[in-house]
Amino acid sequence: MITIKSQSEIDLMRKAGKVVAECHELLESKIEPGITTLELNRIAEDFIRKSKAYPTFLGYYDYPFSICASINEQVVHGFSNKEPLQEGDILAIDLGATLGGYVGDAARTHGVGNISEEAKKLIAVTRESFYKGMEFAREGFRVSDISHAIQTHVEENGFSVVRDYVGHGIGQQMHEEPQVPNFGKPGYGPRLQAGMCLAIEPMVNIGDYKVRLLDDGWTVVTKDGSLSAHYENTIVITGSGDPEILTLL
Repeated sequence: MITIKSQSEIDLMRKAGKVVAECHELLESKIEPGITTLELNRIAEDFIRKSKAYPTFLGYYDYPFSICASINEQVVHGFSNKEPLQEGDILAIDLGATLGGYVGDAARTHGVGNISEEAKKLIAVTRESFYKGMEFAREGFRVSDISHAIQTHVEENGFSVVRDYVGHGIGQQMHEEPQVPNFGKPGYGPRLQAGMCLAIEPMVNIGDYKVRLLDDGWTVVTKDGSLSAHYENTIVITGSGDPEILTLL
């Protein structure tokens, strides 16, 4: 069931989203060759808790970390570890914060030091595709109108959209209805209404869209070993046109 949030609920989600946005800015300032994802995980967890929030990912279906740290060919749900980041890596960080009973969720992909032009383009196109989707995140459009806009922009730039993992509704739970794919024909799915809160998250590969799951049961990687990028924000559909992005400062 899709829940329409009241203004008071949206206010709480806005507060959770602010913690997520501030945490991402903090992590971005720390990313450089030599730092470990385990250290970034510690920094994030400390910041979220000091903000009087809870790291939503920690313990979610027994997930053992507060951030998902996915490097290079890792698409989503990567485990933090003690291996130093290397010059030229790309790192996707996905994190959530629960505050006042409501969740904010967002992901960013960063270059580590100097990265290739192709990697820069991948990160840029992934972010751009989110904003292409936002052009249709308005009352009266359907969910798949967002999906189609994302896929179109990604494929026009020569990349591919992951099919196995999608965006989602969000509120008191991190994953609520409806599912929001990053691909598909326009004109399908639920019609968007003011008060709907969604986590829109393009996952984009340089190579083929196919992925596989590693033995840890969480980490998803590209099947062909190509680089992957991830960009996500929590948004609310408004009654006044443009959606509000809750996880940006």
